[in-house]
Formats: sequence, structure tokens, C-alpha cells
Amino acid sequence: MRVGGLASGMDTESIVKDMMKIQKLPLDKLMQEKTFTGWQQEAIRETNLSMSSLRTSASSLRLQSSFNAYSAVSPNPTSFTVATTPTAMSGSYKVEVVRVASAAKLTSTNAVQNSAGTAAKSTDQIGTAGKITIASEGRNIVVDVNSTDTFADIAKNIQDQTAASIPALRASFDNTTSRFFIATKGMGSEQAFRMDFTAEDGTTANADLANKIINNGTATATADGATDGAIKFDGIEVNGLKTNQTTVNGLTINLLQAGTVETINVQSNPEKPLAMIKEFVDKYNETIDTLQKQIIEKRYPDFQPLSDEQKKELTETEIELWEEKARSGLLRNDPIMKSALQDLRRAFMDTVSGVADGNLNHLSQIGINTGSYTEGGKLFIDEEKLKDALTKKPEEVMALFTTRDAAGDGVGARVYDTLNSIVTKLSAKAGSSSSSVDNSTLSQKLKRMDTEISRWQDRLSRVEDRYWKQFTAMEKALSKMNSQSTWMQQSLFGGS
Repeated sequence: MRVGGLASGMDTESIVKDMMKIQKLPLDKLMQEKTFTGWQQEAIRETNLSMSSLRTSASSLRLQSSFNAYSAVSPNPTSFTVATTPTAMSGSYKVEVVRVASAAKLTSTNAVQNSAGTAAKSTDQIGTAGKITIASEGRNIVVDVNSTDTFADIAKNIQDQTAASIPALRASFDNTTSRFFIATKGMGSEQAFRMDFTAEDGTTANADLANKIINNGTATATADGATDGAIKFDGIEVNGLKTNQTTVNGLTINLLQAGTVETINVQSNPEKPLAMIKEFVDKYNETIDTLQKQIIEKRYPDFQPLSDEQKKELTETEIELWEEKARSGLLRNDPIMKSALQDLRRAFMDTVSGVADGNLNHLSQIGINTGSYTEGGKLFIDEEKLKDALTKKPEEVMALFTTRDAAGDGVGARVYDTLNSIVTKLSAKAGSSSSSVDNSTLSQKLKRMDTEISRWQDRLSRVEDRYWKQFTAMEKALSKMNSQSTWMQQSLFGGS
């Protein structure tokens, strides 16, 4: 029980409150440090997000496909289409589609009849039993048919039984036409197959079952199609294609139908890689500018984070202005940030030793340079010089960026690896808000602070209780003394 200044007349609550302010000074300092550490963690995580985004953009700099500086158009797009790959070379090439690859197909010759003699539906039962043997290049797959199976059941069984074989079949029963449509999933001559229809003993021909499947009057049927694709490229025959796409001399050709000889012109087209490089440089410079400002931002040590009690004494505007100063310099001279600027500058500007002798080996040779050291390593592009290099030496520019070699990686590979290292270091220091498990350095520090704060709060609670007990004891003593004094006065002078 707490007793105020009833006997002494003192404002005990105010006295205890003032005494506790002094006791709370270490806790207030710890709370300020925790708030500041939390701000630092937020700032580092925001920087890490920027670096992660930049890393994603940098990924294209290390891929040969990003530097595909050639374009080609098919003069006969009904016969074939064409696209360039990073290994394409300028020039004119003659292309002829000799034959397209095709799947093997087997379709019911006429509409299938059900047991009532009318056009069948997928849900009707076939009404006869037997076996379907699917034969292909010495491989036989047997599908059992029960008289109670529906036409849809049979189509599904054919598809399921051949799913892991060659050929793998797609099969369906179409209600509109009352026909089975069966085709191989793959294309090419090896997809050819035949269907034999037998009785349940597997030896006797079963024309009835055949008529309920293919309706051609015989107990066997051979699929049509199953051809390999073939083209001629500058007179060179390319046969045995199992799909209708092939890549020859850096050109990806999609076969559509057989046609006449056509001439493809492959020309240098630097616009795509030029736009990709410019877009990355703009994003890189924006990120570096923000990072440089954070490293040199002034710190105001006299402006510490405000406590809840201090905020009550200030207006919202005053709080905002104060915290603006308190948050300044959160990442000033941060070692990871400073190292990041240096590492990225080296990744861009160091010579690439992994390219062939005499080839482009430095960004300055294609018009990309860094500014002064005070600008934090920003990149500046001489667009005409870069475009000229992409036009005249596209393979060398690609190698300058994408080389992966024991002697030395290309610029794009180095930049990506450097950014990946930076992101890893920042994550180890500040963690990620999206991660359920965070063992980062700052998170561990905040946990230790929470533990210390809890201990201080318990200690202060005990100190405050002790103060109140002391004052309460004093008040009781004064109250007792006052009572004795009153009794003595009444005893000595009460009768006179």
C-alpha cells in the first residue's frame, strides 16, 4: 500500500517521479540506442532491396542472349520463320523447307455406331470385348477392352497405357463426329504405329472391335504421317528433324510447310543490346547516387531519438523536424557501403583478361567510363562509340561482358557476382523483413537490447517500490508521532 504525504504534507508522488527520472537515465539511453539501431536496420534493408533489384538487372549483362546484335526476317513466313541467336553471323543464306516433321495420326474412317445402331456418344458402352495391340518398331503395348467400357474409357486407357512409351499417344472420342482421334505426342518417323484388334485370347482377329474403334472394315489399321522434318541450308541437307525447329549457324528456323528456296539476310542490329546497357547504367547511377549520399550524410549526435515522454511535450511539426535530424547519417561511413562502391567501381573498370588477345578488354574501349572518384563510380556512356562497337564488333562486346574464364570473368559476370556478394553481406548484417528466421547481426543486437531493457524495467520497478516503502514508512512514523503529540497535549492540558 502506497501512502502519500498525508502526515508530512509533501508531494510524495512528484518526489518519487523526479527521483525515478535520474534512475531511468541509463534505460532511456538504452531505449534511444535501440531505436537508432532499428532505424539503421530499416535503412540497410531498403538499400539491400535496391541492390537486389540492381542485381536482377545486372543478370542480363552476363548472358550472351542479351547481346544478340543481329536480326533476320523470313522472306516467306508461311513456309518458315527465323530468329537469330547470339552466335549468328551477318550475311545472306539460302533456306528451303523440304519437309515438315509430323505426328502419326489415326482417325475413325466413319462415324462409330453404338449397339443400337446409331451414332455413338462418349458415354455409350462399346458392347464388345477384346484387345488392342499398339505396335511400333518391335514394341507392343496391349490395351484390354471390356464390353462395359465406354468409348471415353477406351480413349483414356489407350492414352494412359502408352504414356511412358514410344510412341506416347493422345486419344479422345469426339461426340460431334462420333469418331476416335488418336495421334502421337511426338513427331518424326519413329512415331509410326499400327493397331491390331483381336479377341480376348489375343490371337483371333476381332473385326467387330475394330469397327467400334476405327470403322474401316478390317482388324488392323496403320497410322498416317510420322515423318521427319528436313531443310536445306545453303545447299546443305539437314535431315531427321524430330521437331519443326532447328538451329543452324546461329539461326533458329521454325518449319511451317514445304516451300521454295528463300534468301535470308542477317544484319547487325545494335539497338537491343544498346538499350539494355543504357537502361542498366541509368539504374546503376541512380542506385550509386543514393548510396553515396547515405555514406557522406551528416550525423547530428545532439539529436537522439525522442522518448514517449519527450514527444508529449512537442508538437507534431517539432517531432518531425527533430527526427529528421536524428535519422540523418544512419549509414554514414558504413564499411559495407564504402566497400560496395569500391568493389563495383573495380568490377566495371578493371581490364578483362579472359578474352582473346587483341580483342576488346576494357569498357573505355566501347565508350563507357566512370566519372571522378567523388561521384562514387557513376558510369557515363559515349552512345555513338558504344553503338559503333556493337555494330562492328558485336562478338567482342559480348565477350567483354559475358566471358566466364579461369583467366578472368567478363564485366557483366563480375558486376553480378559483386552485387550478389553485397546483398549477402547486407542480409547478414540487417536480415530481411520477409524472412521468418532472422539471425542477422542487428537483429541479434536488438534482441540483446530487449533483454537488457526488460532487466532494467524490473530493476526500476523494484527501486520505485523501495522508494514508496520508505516514504510510506516515514508517513506512518510521522502519523504515529503526531498522534502521540496530540494525546500528550490532551493529557497535560486537556483538563485546564
